[in-house]
Amino acid sequence: MGKHFDVAQCSNPYEKRVERSRNPATSLSAPTLTRRGLSGAETRQRHHIPKRYSSNLLVLPASSTIRALDWITTVAIDFSNPWLIAMALNTVLLGLAWLAPKALLTPAGLVHAWVLGVLIWGSLGWQGYTVVMVYFLVGSAVTRIGLAQKEAAGIAEKRSGARGPENVWGSALIGALCALGLLVLPATDIEGRSLLLLGYVASFATKLSDTTASEVGKAYGKRTFLITTLQAVPRGTEGAVSLEGTLAGAVASVAIALVGWAVGMIDPLGIGLCIVAALVATTVESVIGATLQDQWDWLTNELVNVINTLVGAIAAIGLALLIRLVAGV
Repeated sequence: MGKHFDVAQCSNPYEKRVERSRNPATSLSAPTLTRRGLSGAETRQRHHIPKRYSSNLLVLPASSTIRALDWITTVAIDFSNPWLIAMALNTVLLGLAWLAPKALLTPAGLVHAWVLGVLIWGSLGWQGYTVVMVYFLVGSAVTRIGLAQKEAAGIAEKRSGARGPENVWGSALIGALCALGLLVLPATDIEGRSLLLLGYVASFATKLSDTTASEVGKAYGKRTFLITTLQAVPRGTEGAVSLEGTLAGAVASVAIALVGWAVGMIDPLGIGLCIVAALVATTVESVIGATLQDQWDWLTNELVNVINTLVGAIAAIGLALLIRLVAGV
């Protein structure tokens, strides 16, 4: 994970062939046949080459073929570059998203999602990309749960749930920073890389837990309480929690943690750490919503989401370090 072949260090298997094609002494020309015991005239006669044609023409097909093979190999190496794959893949997927009948992203959101997708695939490969795609698809789906009812009550997400740039980075900034950290850390730093991978998965487990708890609670919560006072409040109130939403959020964090484990980013212990971290972070987010968000205008939902995912990543990494310290690893 995070390890890619360094193309610059790989020798080109066709370099020597190209050099041979440029060297008359080793090319597939008439002189080569002469060295095998045939004179120029015998060569032309045996291979039915008209005398008026120079034997040097034999070099052209071989040289052209070798150059074509060299070009094909170069292209194949280029497309083994994860960043090129990331750009091509995200262009296709976001093109399909643009054509989808129900917008999942705003036009600006598509551009920012493209940048995020390229970053994640380029640094973490298909494994990291799978985690963020599961988050995005499931998160978009739960946003539409009971949408008509939530819109009628005035508590639905704006733009019917279509994500803009602020939503993209509010949800994925911490995960993207973990991915960038993996680009910087050397491959030999196994412990550091494992912690950043854990933080990456935990950030998305936290965010999906928060999104699911909020959307399910607004749609199906029978009784909602302010987390700081346990006072009954209407659905959609900042800092409110419900049993239905809390349980749904826990399931969502388990789902992302299992995906992270299935693709090899975290170990079984990491699953539990992500679940606990998500619970801690969503609780902190609810407290912030109940106490501070209404008082400070600059504390937007998107900024709270960044704080939420940051707490989730830090909690998971902190718990992992504590366990290692206690275990003496």
